[in-house]
Amino acid sequence: MASIMEGPLSKWTNVMKGWQYRWFVLDYNAGLLSYYTSKDKMMRGSRRGCVRLRGAVIGIDDEDDSTFTITVDQKTFHFQARDADEREKWIHALEGTILRHTLQREAETGFVPSVQDFDKKLAEADAYLQILIDQLKLFDEKIKDCKEDESRRSMVESIKHCIVLLQIAKSCVLYHVCCSLQSTINPVDGVFQPAPLNTSVVSASAMPTQTTLPTDGAQVCKTEQRPSSLPMGPVVTVMGSLQTPTPNSTGSGPSAPSSSVTSPSHMNIPPHSVPDFSYSSSEDEFYDADEFYHSSTSPKHCIESLLEMYADFFAHPDLFVSIAEQQDPRDRMVQVVKWYLSAFHAGRKGSVAKKPYNPILGEVFFCHWDLPETEDPASSESVSDGPLPWSSKNSVSFVAEQVSHHPPISAFYAECFSKKIQFNAHIWTKSKFLGMSIGVHNIGQGCVSCLEYDEHYILTFPNGYGRSILTVPWVELGGECNISCSKSGYSANIVFHTKPFYGGKKHRITAEIFAPNDKKSFCSIEGEWNGVMYAKWATGENALFIDTKKIGIVKKKVRKLEDQLEYESRSLWKDVTTNLKLKDIDAATEAKHRLEEIQRAEARERKEKEMQWETRLFHEDGECWVYDKPLLKRLASQRH
Repeated sequence: MASIMEGPLSKWTNVMKGWQYRWFVLDYNAGLLSYYTSKDKMMRGSRRGCVRLRGAVIGIDDEDDSTFTITVDQKTFHFQARDADEREKWIHALEGTILRHTLQREAETGFVPSVQDFDKKLAEADAYLQILIDQLKLFDEKIKDCKEDESRRSMVESIKHCIVLLQIAKSCVLYHVCCSLQSTINPVDGVFQPAPLNTSVVSASAMPTQTTLPTDGAQVCKTEQRPSSLPMGPVVTVMGSLQTPTPNSTGSGPSAPSSSVTSPSHMNIPPHSVPDFSYSSSEDEFYDADEFYHSSTSPKHCIESLLEMYADFFAHPDLFVSIAEQQDPRDRMVQVVKWYLSAFHAGRKGSVAKKPYNPILGEVFFCHWDLPETEDPASSESVSDGPLPWSSKNSVSFVAEQVSHHPPISAFYAECFSKKIQFNAHIWTKSKFLGMSIGVHNIGQGCVSCLEYDEHYILTFPNGYGRSILTVPWVELGGECNISCSKSGYSANIVFHTKPFYGGKKHRITAEIFAPNDKKSFCSIEGEWNGVMYAKWATGENALFIDTKKIGIVKKKVRKLEDQLEYESRSLWKDVTTNLKLKDIDAATEAKHRLEEIQRAEARERKEKEMQWETRLFHEDGECWVYDKPLLKRLASQRH
């Protein structure tokens, strides 16, 4: 490729709060992306800023096909190309430059990756591949009856194409690490590159032209060997949004548009020394100051199972039971909304995303919260036939079970005997990789039941998004949710707003509460679901609705480990948790693998004996999962 690539791009500036046109020059040999206010200023050597590409990470926005980022030197720089094709050319060239100078640094410093590094990267690539292949097979099954055959084929081919790109990435990792492990680094044209090995994998310069997906799930990649003018760098994809790079994708070949972004290599570009750090004429002007990159930061485990995390819905048990204390159906609906909006912040403490353990089939979790004592001595009695016989009638008791593995369905139930209120829910998740994010679509519903009033409030759950997974991960919620009571006719619409790519606040919510048959709400709520929310009433009054930063989280009570069942969450995961706390990742991984192997062995045994899995606490009722012995059912049997 030409040693210099140049052309116009827009950059985001915090000073002007918008996109500004600039002329960019990518110096492949120097590993530098410089920018100028105009092409004329570039010719005069008046550089306004630059980005060092050694060790940089490229990211793309999953909702915009023209923008991309470069993260390096604890800064994230934002760029916008004219369209998707132009962005692809820049990304392709930038990745090649990054790879070249990263390899050179490793050669100069004598860096040799360990076998563990190799295994980790290969496992990651395999996991991404298998997830995508499984999702493709499921997708293909669901759209077989689609009438528009051409549209269906196009969609499937787009997903297959992403599989090809992931296979390229996996092959590059295998090729690069194997070469480094053997320390066969040789200079080629002044650039340190690993010497080729006689391996059976696809080389970094081989471009797959066809991917077949057999019905047994094994992936086969047929390739043509053809030279590449640019080393393949880390592949960053969004489903169906990128095309396989070719030697002409830098714009230097005949397929480039008339407004080519590359210039001849002999062009007289003013020389610049490579600075120690990336810089801009105004440090606040060029990069997003809210997003810093920390190489030492990685997603952390929150050292609890997802089943236990669902218990955080009741971290404010007083708000939950107060629903049943309201005398008017309108007030009960308002209280349901207040409890619902308070239910999300407790399980997402801290600014860095933390990943819970994925519960295994048959896993259960029990806990309870004690409410303030009442004057009624009967409230301190235990509920012998309840979900937690050791809790009192004045407690909020909680049970959860992983009732299905495919799909991964969690069911949970809570009740307070003294207030005659219960909650039953089931959730299963569908994950989707979105470039720099992971989207988790929550499928299912919950039901709050006020037994004294025979009211049932059906509610849905927002989706979750793990953002900035290549840098400092954080979680946000998104989507529209609904709460409705068929008996009273009251309803509520709640919208969890995701943060715009530029500007805007994180964690915003808006909500509207409606009286029966009214199209205009009598209460509007706005704020942050993990902060302060305000209500505006139909009377014109504005008031604080809830402040999650000031209401105290009530700690759940769980039995000691020695008193727990073998398949209770904390007992089940105790070895993994202990080793994570000791920061012994290898031991934690081994403990996790033991659990997985037990699961596989049990599944094989059930298959051989043609046995179905039997749940412990919940049963399937239509499309819902219902607790076997809810308070409603027990009270009804007592009356009879």
